[in-house]
Amino acid sequence: MNTNFMNILSKTSISFKQLVIMAIVLVCTTSCVNLKKSTYFYETQDTKFMTDVRNLESVLEKNDLLSITVSSINPEAAEIFNMTNNNDARSSTVSGTTAQVAGYLIDTDGNISFPVLGKIKAAGKSKKELRDEIESELSTRKLLIEPIVAIRYLNFKVSVLGEVKNPSVVVIPDEKISLLEALGLAGDITVYGNREDVVLIREEDTGVKTLIRIDLTTTEIFDSPYYYLKSNDIVYVQANKARVASSSAATQWIPLVISALSLAVISIASFR
Repeated sequence: MNTNFMNILSKTSISFKQLVIMAIVLVCTTSCVNLKKSTYFYETQDTKFMTDVRNLESVLEKNDLLSITVSSINPEAAEIFNMTNNNDARSSTVSGTTAQVAGYLIDTDGNISFPVLGKIKAAGKSKKELRDEIESELSTRKLLIEPIVAIRYLNFKVSVLGEVKNPSVVVIPDEKISLLEALGLAGDITVYGNREDVVLIREEDTGVKTLIRIDLTTTEIFDSPYYYLKSNDIVYVQANKARVASSSAATQWIPLVISALSLAVISIASFR
């Protein structure tokens, strides 16, 4: 009986060792990540890049929330045009939540309702174009002398999704953010993120979305018009092959390994 038990234990021990070796090999092969693919601007030398800033300003779209401030040499006369801006934008974080603020909402027809002037078409214009139009109307109708209009977004935001540490909607108070800054606010790309194929989704015309693929292991982003993000841009970081392989391997092999180990333990225990 003792001899049979030792033979079974010996055979079981060999199987157990094999399973352990298989598990180690599985972990090592599925966790390897190429250095080039996990590094920004791999082997880039010191250099300078000129960013094209001509098209940085976003075109106003439906559902944009604007702060419009009017001033003139007669502050009392300008006060009526600032009633909607009594509550200003709160500070924002990466949490994806924002406080309700007052402002001019561009409605589904693309208009804003402005005091005295009534409905003004805003969608499809730049902030500068809308500003110039309001200033002109105030002067032409002799409502204000030398009016000065300032416009800014209250809901300038970008979404960062996929293989980043903190996927979130990031609200930007100063209306200027680069792709790299947005990734930083989202906690950066994880080791399993595909830096060679980051997807940017941008709505450049009403109802028309453009998908752009960006390789962050090269310096092409610095010469790209997509270095700076626009309001409502969506950045999606895809998973690399290591993540897909590890997930697939884990799904297929880990349950089998656990079952085999459990069976080995039960077999040993049953002969005690």
